[in-house]
Amino acid sequence: MVTLLAAPAEPLTDAGNTQLILAALLGIAAVVLLIAWGKVHPFLSLILGAAVLGVVAGVTPDKIVTSFSGGVGSTVGGVGLLIALGAMIGGLLAESGGADSLVERVVSRVSGTALPWAMAGVAALIGLPLFFEVGVVLLVPIVLLVSRRTDVPLMKIGIPALAGLSVLHGLVPPHPGPLVAIDALGANLGQTLALGLLVAIPTVIIAGPVFGNFIARYVPATAPEALLPTRRPLTPAGRRGPAATGRGPVDADGDLVAEDDLINPGTGHPGELIDEAATERVRARRAPALWAAVVTVLLPVALMLLRAIGELTLDKGTGGRKALDIVGTPIVALLAGVIFAMIFLGYRTGFSRSQVSGFLGGSLPPIAGILLIVAAGGGFKQVLVDAGVGNLVADAAKDANLSPLLLGWLVAVGIRVATGSATVATITAAGIVAPLAATLQGPEVALLALAIGCGSLFFSHVNDAGFWLVKEYFGLTVGQTIKSWSVMETIISVVGFVGVLLLDLIL
Repeated sequence: MVTLLAAPAEPLTDAGNTQLILAALLGIAAVVLLIAWGKVHPFLSLILGAAVLGVVAGVTPDKIVTSFSGGVGSTVGGVGLLIALGAMIGGLLAESGGADSLVERVVSRVSGTALPWAMAGVAALIGLPLFFEVGVVLLVPIVLLVSRRTDVPLMKIGIPALAGLSVLHGLVPPHPGPLVAIDALGANLGQTLALGLLVAIPTVIIAGPVFGNFIARYVPATAPEALLPTRRPLTPAGRRGPAATGRGPVDADGDLVAEDDLINPGTGHPGELIDEAATERVRARRAPALWAAVVTVLLPVALMLLRAIGELTLDKGTGGRKALDIVGTPIVALLAGVIFAMIFLGYRTGFSRSQVSGFLGGSLPPIAGILLIVAAGGGFKQVLVDAGVGNLVADAAKDANLSPLLLGWLVAVGIRVATGSATVATITAAGIVAPLAATLQGPEVALLALAIGCGSLFFSHVNDAGFWLVKEYFGLTVGQTIKSWSVMETIISVVGFVGVLLLDLIL
């Protein structure tokens, strides 16, 4: 994950193990019950759940507030900015017609049955250098539009895309989790990368297209209208309004630009009848080149990939390494994508500065709720970590008489389920089994790092900001998210670990 939430030097409470376990269970239960039974908004539910957790754990109210606020701030500073910048890219792709071009190319080249496999492959390729959240905000709008255009169930192509991103995030460097494990265990990065890719391929196939085809029958999700990266349709009479869109009469004078504004820019009358023939001429003249849409999506990927290559090939402190570290930072890379899209999907295709500003502004309101929910999920996670729940799992595993691979996987699973943080789970598990790594051969150390990475992906639920990100982007209920996303993450963890064990037998 982008945000690293580590446990404090000393827990905020001296509660015993039983009390901490009870606090974690009651806090998570409070969140689920408030949302599913009480119909309370997830943002408020997460705040109240964090309060329940802290009070039961014996944390003082002022420290609960400080811990929760710190988690929210860290999440918004990392994930929140990425969501906003990704939404801006999506807005420019949508209103310029670039998203339409991308979708039409995918749909025309790939048949319906092959779409899930294509999505999994594209997500895995793009996810190699990308943080999970960046991949989600770049790919999900395309997934939503492809599902709508092809009438393929959303879960059937959404799950493969998520699987491709998640597997690469947890198993393959240069993602932070695998890199932390490699460093802590003294594993060979090249071996870990190669073995990680071997494990990732069958894992993506099983957790992606195979599971997606199965779960689509039981989770009939539809793409949320507010998040679809597409122009709003005209009514038969040529008018645009609430009846046509369900989103109100919003245009360049407000949020999104409508075709009538392009015919008569600055008139301030978005409801007036327009010339449909003129509208079609404007659309044709303003259609961006396909290459511009492709570069908009891949530019952030390329910049982050260059940074990863620099980390592997350049010495620290050199000018080239410093430059790549800056331009490859996720926020900087996405900002570059926004600026490129403003120029080549906006100004170069004939849109005015005010119209491009309208595109950017109109892309933000639909993701405001998502951002707050994800931020609150980060706050809930931080209260769990600061209360010492992660330390509880780590302490219980120290004296266990298990093989290093199984121990590393189990510790990562326990901390992942308890705290919701894949990175914290990786760091803690790697620290516990690090002494055992000295007794292993080269490939076995790399496999130990992969086993920990697999465990860190186990069963994402309400204490994971990624859970809420997926829930809101796909318009799912909590139950549907658990059935689809949480089960998919568990499949990745288990199948990946089985792959690690098989490679251990062979090597």
